[in-house]
Amino acid sequence: MKITVMGLGYIGLPTAITLAEAGFEVCGFDVNKKTIETLQGGHIHIVEPGLQEAFEKAVAHGHLHFSDTLGKSDVFYISVPTPFYKDETGSHKADLKFVESAGRMAGKVLEAPNLVILESTVPPHTSEMLARVLSEESGIPMEKIHVAHCPERVIPGNMMYELKNNDRIVGARTPEAAEMAASIYEKVLDKGVVHKTDDLTAEMCKLTENTFRDVNIAYANELSVICDKMGIDVFELIKLANCHPRVNILTPGVGVGGHCIPVDPWFLVGDYPETANFIRLALQTNAGMPEYVLHRAHEVMAERGIKDASKVGIYGLTYKEDVDDVRESPTLQMLESMEEHLCGGGVKVYDPWVERDEVPGQVHSMEEFLDGLEMVIVMVGHSQIKGKPEAFGGRILIDPRNVCGDGENVYKL
Repeated sequence: MKITVMGLGYIGLPTAITLAEAGFEVCGFDVNKKTIETLQGGHIHIVEPGLQEAFEKAVAHGHLHFSDTLGKSDVFYISVPTPFYKDETGSHKADLKFVESAGRMAGKVLEAPNLVILESTVPPHTSEMLARVLSEESGIPMEKIHVAHCPERVIPGNMMYELKNNDRIVGARTPEAAEMAASIYEKVLDKGVVHKTDDLTAEMCKLTENTFRDVNIAYANELSVICDKMGIDVFELIKLANCHPRVNILTPGVGVGGHCIPVDPWFLVGDYPETANFIRLALQTNAGMPEYVLHRAHEVMAERGIKDASKVGIYGLTYKEDVDDVRESPTLQMLESMEEHLCGGGVKVYDPWVERDEVPGQVHSMEEFLDGLEMVIVMVGHSQIKGKPEAFGGRILIDPRNVCGDGENVYKL
């Protein structure tokens, strides 16, 4: 069986490698020629533990190759971005142009028995749209188009394990699609279980999972702001509250980031603006946290007599610890407001996991970062500094995630 994975980003590339490890003949396709050239040259373009080794092994065994030309295939995996945009009313809507584009490309080479698996997180009814697009391009009647929505459930930093061990949802539009998709995942999975349903329920399932997480994170973040105003240590409070057998409050932080949690709930708010009120409030709460961290930093600057913003640095650019992924990072959100809240001037930024230049003022060593700083805002709990306030050489720390632990110069929210 030949499988073509369309889109070789943070999800598509690990998926292609995992499929090749399971013994399938896999072609990785991407419209970005530089990505294909990098992979054909024997290198991966994302950072993920174990991925380079698995990539080299799959290529060496002859199960995996790459092309910027889409050819015929038994199965097409679509793993492309689904960002959101604001429409004319200001409402957030899913931008499905990449899904539609991939569908039209696949439709031009699609044959009746082929299966198309949509792994991208999408709003309800997208699989139906995809089937229609495939039908338009291929000439195959829509009711004979085999589409399954199988949303990924992995987290950067642990992808290679989770792709083989997390349960998978197979939401199919035809019985044939359900059986074909399930048989593929059953061959890939070590411990995970395949659950079959319809495409609409599968689409809603992924949104439900990430919205649940967003709402619970928002509660913890709002609690941290209240505790800050009361002078209570929110981390101690949550530790005590979680002693209750039916309470499990999450750890507050600086907002949410990544490709799922800050994005997916907007798909529901955008489609159901009159109903999704609680979800909207959670999104707004989390989106406001970088701003609140800046507010707290401004207070500490005034308290400690720091008037020059160049004396303040930001540690961490990624949306979570020990990855290189900066998508929807709270730090990027913070930098948009930095001039207003930190008296203007240049602010140094450092992240040991991000080698490429992402923002102005970014440096690439801890020594260069700390030089001349009096205060550091710790946005990400990389293992480099976790539990190590001394890593910052006694400088004043704003530590909203409680990464570094207690110390004389450590301020939490």
